[in-house]
This record gives sequence, structure tokens and C-alpha cells, in this order.
Amino acid sequence: MNTNTDWKLSNANVFWGEIAPCDHVLQIYEDDESFLDVLQGFVGDGINAKEGVIVIATQQHLHGLETRLIAHGINVKSLIDNGDYIPLDAAITLSRFMVNGWPDEELFFKVVTDLIVKAKKDNRKVRAFGEMVAILWAQGNNGATVNLEHLWNKFCEREAFCLFCAYPKSGFTQSQNESLLHICNSHSRLIKPSQKPANLFYQDVHSKKHN
Repeated sequence: MNTNTDWKLSNANVFWGEIAPCDHVLQIYEDDESFLDVLQGFVGDGINAKEGVIVIATQQHLHGLETRLIAHGINVKSLIDNGDYIPLDAAITLSRFMVNGWPDEELFFKVVTDLIVKAKKDNRKVRAFGEMVAILWAQGNNGATVNLEHLWNKFCEREAFCLFCAYPKSGFTQSQNESLLHICNSHSRLIKPSQKPANLFYQDVHSKKHN
């Protein structure tokens, strides 16, 4: 883990434009509004770049995101029909590979591979947001959360795509440092909880990026 505590300030559009295809970005957010601000930028930047965009989130967050995209003139239905934007219910998707409270690696790889193949049509770049880890964390299943983050990283080593995860700050009920250590070690960039929509503070949390 990178011990450098200097945070970099970047415009939201610049931030998402700078991420590498293999970056694993983490946001720890104060409230849904700040989270949706960042998710909207992540998804909108992907749509503008003609990338395949996967969003695995709660129904509440899927609805909130769709409302924002439509308000910005984006034809969400057309994007879904064309396979350019793939929104999925996080709880349902999670249930497809969880076995006895633990992520099954073979099932996980099958579920995610099918999604990436669909999103990667015409050999385009792919970016994905996943909230399944936050669901496990909220359930107190910390071991499964860290394991799922590990499986995402293992999959990202095979397929080059940007992955974005988010956790509500309220979910960290243990020692803050201990909780952050478990989660941050699985990511390459961290967005500060206090970020504002126009400006993202981020830190490279690994001294060595994923290859």
C-alpha cells in the first residue's frame, strides 16, 4: 500500500479521462448524492467515449443514475437495447455466484466473462461499476467482501477494463484505519469521502499499478 498521503486534485472529467484500462477505483462516500455525482461522471464519460458500460448497483442507485442520465438528454433505453449500457441489479447478480455466503470463483468468472463479452462488442473498451462488495460489507460479511475484491482483481489481470467500486462511509463501523486497510489494498486509486462533484481528490493507493 502506498504510504504517500499527498492527494491530487483533478476535475471530474479529467479524472475519468486519466484512468487506465486496468485501474480499480474506490470511492468511500458521505451520502447518495455525492456518490451519484461521481457515478454519473464515470458512466457519462464512458458513454461519450463510446465504451461499453456495465453498472451493477442497487435498484435505488440504478434508478437515481437513470434519472440523471435522462435529465442530461441521454437515451438510456436505446443504449440498453444496443448493449452499450448494461444496468444490473446488484443483489440478483451477487446471488448468481455466492455459495454458502462465499463467492464461488468459477461461477463469478462465468458471470463476469459473459458481461464483458457482451460489453466488449466490436472490440471496444469497457468500464464497469460494481456495488456487490458494498452489499456484502453492509451484511458484515467482511471476509467475502475482500475475497470478491480479490476475484475482481484476478479477473482484471485477464481482461483490461476499468473497475469502479463504492462504499458508504457509514458502513465502516470498525476502527476506520483497519477497515480502510482491508478495502484500499484491493484498489489502485481512492476517491476521498469529502470530494465535490466538480473536483475529485484521489490517491494512487498502490506504489505499483496493476499490469
